[in-house]
Amino acid sequence: MNTRQLTPSAETMAMIERLIAFQTVSRDSNLGLIEWTRDYLAGLGVKSRLTYDASGKKANLFATLGEGPKPGLILSGHTDVVPVEGQVWDTDPFQATIKDGLLYGRGSADMKSYIATALALAPQFLAADMAAPLHFALSYDEEVGCIGVQGLIKDLQELGLKPAACIVGEPTSMQPIIAHKGTHRFRCCVRGREAHSSYTTMGVNAIEYAARIIVYIRQMADRFAQLETRDYGFTVPYTTMQTGLIHGGLAANIVPKDCKFDFEARTMPGIDAERLYREIQDFAATLLPEMQKVEPNAAIDFEWLASAPGLNMQESDAVVQLAAALARNKPNGAVSYGTEAGLFQRAGIPTVICGPGSIEQAHRPNEFVALEQLVQCEAFMLRLMDPEMQLPAAK
Repeated sequence: MNTRQLTPSAETMAMIERLIAFQTVSRDSNLGLIEWTRDYLAGLGVKSRLTYDASGKKANLFATLGEGPKPGLILSGHTDVVPVEGQVWDTDPFQATIKDGLLYGRGSADMKSYIATALALAPQFLAADMAAPLHFALSYDEEVGCIGVQGLIKDLQELGLKPAACIVGEPTSMQPIIAHKGTHRFRCCVRGREAHSSYTTMGVNAIEYAARIIVYIRQMADRFAQLETRDYGFTVPYTTMQTGLIHGGLAANIVPKDCKFDFEARTMPGIDAERLYREIQDFAATLLPEMQKVEPNAAIDFEWLASAPGLNMQESDAVVQLAAALARNKPNGAVSYGTEAGLFQRAGIPTVICGPGSIEQAHRPNEFVALEQLVQCEAFMLRLMDPEMQLPAAK
């Protein structure tokens, strides 16, 4: 392949357009995309294994191309995308649009272009008679807590299948990434007592007590900011914590009975999220006696919504060296956002992140990927068929 060409192949472009057209927002079903992919691979003689969520409306897909003696390499990506409501787009977000060397559409960067490139090249992978198989792993609900991939990994373990390595194609501008933070999401529900706003002492203001917990979370975040380290190369070199969603109250003249808020922690390697969670719970417990003097049934409850471990690979690891050779790019350290890669690593599958597009375009209106990035991604995957390219061996 001529890697200097300005546009990717027609097959890759058609596949990207097809996948973007599936409106796989996390709150909705992804079965249209998954079942279409299953049928496409079946037409190539490849069987797919689907694992469904409890509702039966979402599914993961795992498929193996080739039958080499080695355990093979996973090319992994999530099929869900974030919503477009409230965003002002210049184009239809679910119709791929090309303009000035950029391809626009929801999921173009995060991360349907990577998936589409792999699928478009599947006929060539099969014809190449590779020494080790390639595995396609497509998941659901990554955007809301890396939920689907956990079932996919469990399924592989039950089957006794352990690929030698994994490349997760999140947008990294085709630079191999070897570390990212852990991501942990929580919810706090505060229950007080309603009262007329002219008699505030007769009520327990759930919003005000929630605010005290939120301030404490911010104080914890400020402490972490004083402990920054450059050891891992993160742009934000410390654990971060923030509150991102809050609901409470009925009217300005009613002391609010209920308030709930969601908060998150993005943890550096070595930071125990369980300890952070307990510290916040312990602080909240100190507020209860004051609340229960007025309302004996006042309560503060917490829920751990989702969690994904960080990724912490070394430049000397075989999969990192492979990705660097495929991308013809040196490993580029760490990123602050989370991915499914840490879950694969925790399952004993060495993993690196490398894919087309920039994370700066993800989740934004007018999301795009440069056509040049797609050309590089095609070249990256085509090099997998090079007989001299050594895939990692199983441990």
